[in-house]
Amino acid sequence: MSQGASTGAPTMRTFFSNRFVQSIMLSGVFLQVGIWIRNFAILLYVTDMTNNDPKSLSLISVAEFAPIFIFSFIGGAFADRWRPKLTMVWCDILSAVSVFIIMITLYYGSWKAIFFATLVSSILSQFSQPSGMKLFKVHVPDSQMQMGMSLYQSMMAIFMILGPIMGTFVYYHFGIEMAVAIMGVCFLLSALVLMFLPADRKVEKGAEPRTTHIWAEMGQGFRYVLKNRMLVTLGGCFAVAGLAIGLISPLGLYVVTENLGLPKENLQWFMASNGIAMIIGGGVTMVFSKKMLPQAMLTLGMAVSVVTFAVIGTTHLLWLALVMQFLSGFVMPAIQIGINTMIMGNTEESFVGRVNGILNPLFMGAMVITMSLAGTLKASFSLEAIYLTAAALFVVGVLIMLPSLKYKASTAPQAARE
Repeated sequence: MSQGASTGAPTMRTFFSNRFVQSIMLSGVFLQVGIWIRNFAILLYVTDMTNNDPKSLSLISVAEFAPIFIFSFIGGAFADRWRPKLTMVWCDILSAVSVFIIMITLYYGSWKAIFFATLVSSILSQFSQPSGMKLFKVHVPDSQMQMGMSLYQSMMAIFMILGPIMGTFVYYHFGIEMAVAIMGVCFLLSALVLMFLPADRKVEKGAEPRTTHIWAEMGQGFRYVLKNRMLVTLGGCFAVAGLAIGLISPLGLYVVTENLGLPKENLQWFMASNGIAMIIGGGVTMVFSKKMLPQAMLTLGMAVSVVTFAVIGTTHLLWLALVMQFLSGFVMPAIQIGINTMIMGNTEESFVGRVNGILNPLFMGAMVITMSLAGTLKASFSLEAIYLTAAALFVVGVLIMLPSLKYKASTAPQAARE
């Protein structure tokens, strides 16, 4: 029997004694180490090899984000068909294999093969991530869902601080080959830890075999989302949030150099401020998660982001920019935890992968569109105008979410069958 299905009032002790929670968190640590070393080591390596060529640097973002948009729904649909634990283990193993192939290529071939490491890892994560969400649904009680999301988000916030430091240190002290090797080892260790997850549930004898085609199941996923008011609302919120974040995410460096008149190296302090705030915000969100509806958490976080985006883009005061950056990071866990909890609470287990696969591309696709236009817009408009536009988009997101505050929580629709 799943631990998530255990009876009785769940406590913090039962949460941390859950074998799934222990395994998924340790796996997450290994993955975060590998991903951050990958991100920064490859960024610095490409910078050195191309003499800061912006086109080459943009290819890194394309390799990282394009697969999320292209493969997210496909990966989510297959995650609903495959055994989730086995899927996650094999994705990590295949990621490690691809990394070691790249390491060999670096010795004997072109350095440009390094882009392939990011591309393959990003594609495989689109199959692994929805499988992890399905296992959360199975093994974590609904009353502990926001606590679990808060803990996972806090871990990611810690790595937002430590990750750039680790990646930079490994690259400059040991080189790209060692950085890639560490990345591969981290993926293998993650796969090893995932082996200790509770076994996948076997299909009961006498149960009807799956006869629908993958494309039919994709269609069922779309109909499932469209019949659920909460998921449709969340999809609209995803789209405008993606447009806003994509618009400003490549421009943080210009806030530091143009608005504040500081050397570009000072960007690290803004990232550190944001990461520290996310850790604190994750803890606070964990405390209040049982007292607030997830849609209320999301709406509040977006409303605060309206103010922080507007101020960060217009102020020329260092202390105010840092305060707003801190506040932006502080509410980010509320936004992300609210989103994940809304998806999990309003989706049946058999549709978790497809729902994630539909909603995530809305966000990523919108973000990639405005991210690709950010450089052109920066040449034509002021930094202040772009940040105020992003703030206005978040206002639209808040207006989209307001009607959801009266919806009932944790109401999954009936399956959309043929």
